[in-house]
Amino acid sequence: MLYLKKAGTGDTEKEYLFVRNIPSDENGFTNCWYNIKRDDYEKTALKAMTDYSKGENLPDGYVPETFLFLWDNDEIVGQFRIRHHLCPSLIEGAGHIGYFIDKKYRGKGYAKKGLQMTIREAERIVPENELYLRVNKDNPASLHVMLSCNGYIHHEDNEKYYVRIPLR
Repeated sequence: MLYLKKAGTGDTEKEYLFVRNIPSDENGFTNCWYNIKRDDYEKTALKAMTDYSKGENLPDGYVPETFLFLWDNDEIVGQFRIRHHLCPSLIEGAGHIGYFIDKKYRGKGYAKKGLQMTIREAERIVPENELYLRVNKDNPASLHVMLSCNGYIHHEDNEKYYVRIPLR
């Protein structure tokens, strides 16, 4: 069974192992906790994830952000993040949603199913009428996922497509 769970409401050990192995930057998905030590995970990474979702202790320029893990039965296969609203840097930047699927689970439909579930969650959080997403041009699989979730290419630059997904 596939489902989303907020960070900190699941198996902390599995969350830790997943987060520490997400590369620091892969296809535009960043992870400042790559290779974090176990002793530091709960007091820094997990605390930040839960604080950010409540809008607490945000770094300058950040907006509240919910961290979700995509689980398939008892295994984490991906992470999705919902930024609760846009600020100027997000409008032409990362947008509302970012996601990462572990390499061993790619190409199996997890990104599409996870994004569909994340969109339903975002409808309860995001005040804007559409979601903003960004994808590297050298990542056609992710672009395909976004387009298959009712997304459309709003505009592009030399390196990225900027996708919008209507809400409600």
